[in-house]
Amino acid sequence: MADALGATLLAPDDLNEADIPLFWDGELVGGLRRPDLHHALDRLLEAASQELGVACPDMDRNQKQAAVALLSGWGAFTLRKSVEDIAEALGVSRFTIYNYLERAEDD
Repeated sequence: MADALGATLLAPDDLNEADIPLFWDGELVGGLRRPDLHHALDRLLEAASQELGVACPDMDRNQKQAAVALLSGWGAFTLRKSVEDIAEALGVSRFTIYNYLERAEDD
């Protein structure tokens, strides 16, 4: 999970205020350090690809729609220029991405 998020697993002694603490049965067992936003979209695209079991360029239409729905749910479209970058990664137009987003909202 940490890899998919691009996060770093930490020992309890290595946590700082910005890290996410992880508890097990009420005991602090470690934490996650969030990645910087550089390459965040690349990590999200890779996670969607892994989730669907196919590389972005090899996705069929239904898989691309599913990828857009996943990316939307993960907040990918809040990143600057994400529509253009995702369209390029999936080999479709921006217009197609907007159509896929609309379809995802309807489902």
